[in-house]
Amino acid sequence: MFKKILIHTRRSMKILILLAIAAIIIAGVVVFFYRRTYSVKINGVEVGYTQNKHELQKKINEYVEHGDSEQVAFVQIQDMPEYEMCLLKRDVEPNDNEIFEKVKESGIKYYRYYAVVEGEEEKLYVSKFDEAEQIVNGLKEKKSKNSDKISIKEKYETELKEFTGKDDAIAKLYVEPPKVVVAKRSYSNSNSGVTSRYASSGSVNTASTISGGSADLGISLIKPVYGIVSSRFGVSSSIRRSYHTGLDIATSTGTPVAAAASGTVTFAGWKGSYGNLLVITHANGVQTYYGHCSALYVSAGAQVAQGQTVAAVGSTGNSTGPHLHLEVRVNGVAYNPQNYLSY
Repeated sequence: MFKKILIHTRRSMKILILLAIAAIIIAGVVVFFYRRTYSVKINGVEVGYTQNKHELQKKINEYVEHGDSEQVAFVQIQDMPEYEMCLLKRDVEPNDNEIFEKVKESGIKYYRYYAVVEGEEEKLYVSKFDEAEQIVNGLKEKKSKNSDKISIKEKYETELKEFTGKDDAIAKLYVEPPKVVVAKRSYSNSNSGVTSRYASSGSVNTASTISGGSADLGISLIKPVYGIVSSRFGVSSSIRRSYHTGLDIATSTGTPVAAAASGTVTFAGWKGSYGNLLVITHANGVQTYYGHCSALYVSAGAQVAQGQTVAAVGSTGNSTGPHLHLEVRVNGVAYNPQNYLSY
């Protein structure tokens, strides 16, 4: 019985040894003819092989984050590759580059650039933020009328816009500011000495038509000067023939007078009892008058901005001391300036 067991054991050992030798031979053949690699599939379709999936995926990730040019912000890949370990014949070469190109084909590039915006409208485009900054600063240095409306917007789009160079951009966006034209000064002798006068330009309505009501101007006004009210609207006085058509604000000679609102100068110069008078016409038939000035800094036809210095306080014409005579007229009718300004 023992002899039979021994014989059976020897036979089993021989079989195991033969199987081990066969496995070694087969493994050697496999190693000789094949190598371990990874099959790569995109959207379920096999596109090739890579021996180092980590390096290939790293390359793809860098492409997704940075693209392949300076202008690309990122890339959206529709179908990322899938990897599966396999054995590949040694005479078949991995095709990492081809796989990478196929991955790129499914990608959507997003470009980063900058829009130079005026108000809400995108006017032109540049590739870098510092270029956009140079354009904005260039317009400010040139005192472009629209410089306060220019801003920069970062854009991410799948298509690039046509870029504009800095100098061309400034030239396209530049809006010439209103010209400040100083009215010509003339002098005339009077019993009280030499009175500074300005040659008149434009036309003006000085009718004494007044209204005790309040008209809707449709625009907002700011105070041309700060001072003490020395004569109110609608009062009568020994120095004037009719009711007062404006408001007198007393302050020192030479005090800058600001435009109460933006508009067009329609009269500048000497006007009888008003002395040196400036009239600015605004929207909706609204006009503001600035009388008794010692100096006028703009002439008829000039465009002025709200808050711009247009004259200086004086005591020219029918005046007993330095002050600004301010009128607010709508379609030629004078209204109380205190309806619109808190003097």
